Amino acid sequence: MERVRIGAHHKTKSMWKTVPGTVLIYLPILAAIPFAVLAVILVRWHLRIMGAEQLKSYREFIPDWESHRYTRQDQITFTTETPRWHLSRFRFFWLFNCKLYCPLSVALFSYLAYLVKVVENWWCPFYHDKKPSYKEAAIDQSFWHIYPEEKAKLHPDDRENPLWNETSPER
Repeated sequence: MERVRIGAHHKTKSMWKTVPGTVLIYLPILAAIPFAVLAVILVRWHLRIMGAEQLKSYREFIPDWESHRYTRQDQITFTTETPRWHLSRFRFFWLFNCKLYCPLSVALFSYLAYLVKVVENWWCPFYHDKKPSYKEAAIDQSFWHIYPEEKAKLHPDDRENPLWNETSPER
């Protein structure tokens, strides 16, 4: 499996680099969240106007609260090589990050990606090497499939792809 290498180098970084670096976790996400929420709203409206039904909801992308391993009582904290004032020593920091900030942020961007995949399957039912990863956003039929004369123009693999044609056999 391919992996991003980050843990191998972290201990060599000084605290004076990691503390400001930690702030860089929050600033881009907090700056992007309003735009991501607006994008979700606009893309959902677009899909609804186009007639989409049975879209997944944002809630389906949020992990169940009970599925988080730690609770307020047993939340682990980080105490190795950190000063007493460092946020990583406090349970509320990890609970906020691990039960709210991270899962809700990841869910928001995953949901936006899902909606955009639905849009692409609708308007662009043309194969490329990343299309198999759009399976979670499969649709009944694409824009091109609802018009027989246009459907006939499609490449046979696009015409019979189960991601955007529910009458096609699963591959």
